Amino acid sequence: MLLNTGLVIEFTRGDINGPGLFPVRANKEHRTFIGQYIKNSDNTMTIRISKVAVLGSGVMGSALACHLANCGYEVLMLDILPKGDDVRDRNAVAKQALKTAMKSKPAPLYHKDFAKRITLGNFDDDLHRISECDWILEAIVERLDIKNSLYEKVEKHRRPGTIVSSNTSGIPIHMMAEPRSEDFKKHFLGTHFFNPPRYLKLLEIIPTPDTSEDVIKAMEQIGSVQLGKTVVHCKDTPAFIANRIGVFAMSKIYQFAEELGLDVVTVDKLTGPGLARPNTGTFRLGDLVGLDVADKVIKGVQQNAPHDKEVQQVQSTKAMRHLLDNGFLGNKTGQGFFKKTKEKDDKGRSIILGLNLETLEYEPRQRVEMDSLKQVKMQEDVLKRIKALYAADDKGGQLVKKSLLHLWAYAAHRIPEISDDIYSVDRAMRTGFGWDYGPFEYWDMIGLEDTLDDIKAEGLTLAPWVEKMMQDGHKTFYKTEGQAQMAFDPIDHHMALVPESDKLIRLDRVRSAQAAVYSNDEITLHDIGDGVLCLEYTSKMNAIGEGILRGTQEAIRIAEEDGWKGLVIANDSKNFTVGANLMMVGMMAFQKQWDQLDDAVSLFQQTSMRCRYSSIPVVAATQGYVFGGGCEFTMHCDSVIAASESYIGLVEVGVGLLPGGGGTKEFALRASDDFANDEIKVNHVLDRFKTIAMASVATSADEAFSMGYLDHRKDERIINADHRIGEAKKKVLALAEDYVAPVMRSDVHVLGRAGMATLLAAAHSLKLGRYATDHDIVIAQKVAHVLCGGDLSAPQDVSEKYLLDIEREAFISLCGEAKTLERIQHMLEKGKPLRN
Repeated sequence: MLLNTGLVIEFTRGDINGPGLFPVRANKEHRTFIGQYIKNSDNTMTIRISKVAVLGSGVMGSALACHLANCGYEVLMLDILPKGDDVRDRNAVAKQALKTAMKSKPAPLYHKDFAKRITLGNFDDDLHRISECDWILEAIVERLDIKNSLYEKVEKHRRPGTIVSSNTSGIPIHMMAEPRSEDFKKHFLGTHFFNPPRYLKLLEIIPTPDTSEDVIKAMEQIGSVQLGKTVVHCKDTPAFIANRIGVFAMSKIYQFAEELGLDVVTVDKLTGPGLARPNTGTFRLGDLVGLDVADKVIKGVQQNAPHDKEVQQVQSTKAMRHLLDNGFLGNKTGQGFFKKTKEKDDKGRSIILGLNLETLEYEPRQRVEMDSLKQVKMQEDVLKRIKALYAADDKGGQLVKKSLLHLWAYAAHRIPEISDDIYSVDRAMRTGFGWDYGPFEYWDMIGLEDTLDDIKAEGLTLAPWVEKMMQDGHKTFYKTEGQAQMAFDPIDHHMALVPESDKLIRLDRVRSAQAAVYSNDEITLHDIGDGVLCLEYTSKMNAIGEGILRGTQEAIRIAEEDGWKGLVIANDSKNFTVGANLMMVGMMAFQKQWDQLDDAVSLFQQTSMRCRYSSIPVVAATQGYVFGGGCEFTMHCDSVIAASESYIGLVEVGVGLLPGGGGTKEFALRASDDFANDEIKVNHVLDRFKTIAMASVATSADEAFSMGYLDHRKDERIINADHRIGEAKKKVLALAEDYVAPVMRSDVHVLGRAGMATLLAAAHSLKLGRYATDHDIVIAQKVAHVLCGGDLSAPQDVSEKYLLDIEREAFISLCGEAKTLERIQHMLEKGKPLRN
């Protein structure tokens, strides 16, 4: 995707050929330029978005400014003047906010250099500069009077036609629009992002009756394509969709936990990983967002939705009242339902206490024996786990069942108040609260008919549209037709296509629609249309074992010999792959099966090289973890379509090894290609040496480019991960038109002993600074040996095969080191690296 958001490119409605450009209707027959508008001869108008003003630099405002900068926009962030008479830096408020944001974890920026895209200012001196902006995004304090006062000033400087939106989470959108001019109203809507906006995908769009349909369509495209969001249309109702459902669900779990006498740790395990939701569960989530915030949302809904009987019945629990009364608001005050102490356990970790919901005292976590908890830990199949939790007879099972029953009843009764469809509710909960499944998807998992008696026993009622749905013979809320998803329409009472579901490539739907082209225990090969195959990893955590290695080679053979145009390597998991199956390597190393280990490493290298030197194009589409061997595979593909949230790295040093699947060789080759006319060639090798030796992981695709894992000459990053497989398929088809297989290289220039001396000097400086142990230096010597071509007396050209041979030799020799075996064992047992 291009990042020059000011580039003018024509395209028709629904097509995305250039960033920042969105078509709307016009009445002119000729093409003219008016501000951010481009009027075309075909009766369309294109909105050009290149600069965005963010009004407000608080936690949300500064995070939004950072994410807009991530997406290539020029950003103007304004805030109030600092307090006091002696104001030396009139932009101090905005400056401090940006500084704080950039220090926060997780990082709000894809790359630290993107902060240069943000210009700071203040409302008094710089508000006139919003006339240069194409979109004005307000994110100031949640008070209607203050917002309206600011909008009055914005009207004086805003260019007619400029989009204005508010990030409010609760103030009715129409109340902010009412005092404004006709043009302002036409271009005004709510755009509710979730914090942190870089990581949470939900964008709730809330138009008013006056909002132009063209502006709504433009913001859909901006949100989905430019900002990488899942866009959900909301009605202008209290708390919109996600917070309306989510905070109600949290409040009921607080209530049930107290009634059942369950502790906060147990509840978080059940309602977090147990239900395929984030590990924060419910009580930690409250601490994270702020208990005062959650309380404010629920009270705001109670005040503004008097007809909502269920929410009117919600009351603060004894524990919640205690925490609010004492100002214990969660993480921001140092304690809430949990309290982090200065004490350490025997492993050096901070001791965290949990609030006893009965005594209101903080206590160490206790070991709880409960069948439902065992299901959370032991049952990996999500469907089976959730069904088992729902059916469990103990208190944990009762909590899960009661919480789901109330969630289903509440969500169903909110239609059509907050939404006319069910998929918007489910999407909002998945992408705003990080649930793997929305309310109606959970309901389908358990079975609508199987829950009727439970709903009645709980004293709940079915929404009228659900009753009619069942009377008409529909037994599920969703179904799949071909590769498209259908959802029950509560308004028209029939199954209807979920928008865009027929355009996105989802491998689960491909799997249900047609038989695999080929499969083994660790991979499935799919036909994704137009002559393109998709290789999907299916092993646990997508760890690369023999099945993936042989399956990849077989997939390439099938593509080559059976006339396919090319191959995409992708999956729909949270992570592309965690890397090589360490257990397999460890077993051979511990048993000193050197010949078998040599064969295994050789197979890995051969698979990487098949990705590069096959007669058909191979393109990888990545997301999440792209570690170790997965990184090595992608480096050898013809192209990588990397989701922005791709965390890519050669991490082998952490277990006492070096990249042995072609990764070290590939860094030597890329360094050689970068030498060009640079007289100081060793610097290119040194950068890559440090990256491997420190097991550096890129925290975004943009960082991966700067670290050398991705290559600007062939790879691309895409902000919306949902589009990555489709874009990878397009890349295969483009490459296939005139594809010629590359020739194996024999011109890799390496630096020999002189280069090794420089790299080892750098390694020893790390040791002197206590950044490296003695064993780290042993590994570093092996890495330097490969990167510089081995023990060569002078710089010279070598072949890829030569580098692969010395890479494999170095890898196997490290497997014989006692401290490497200690690292491998520690990682397998503890799940984290050992520094020895």
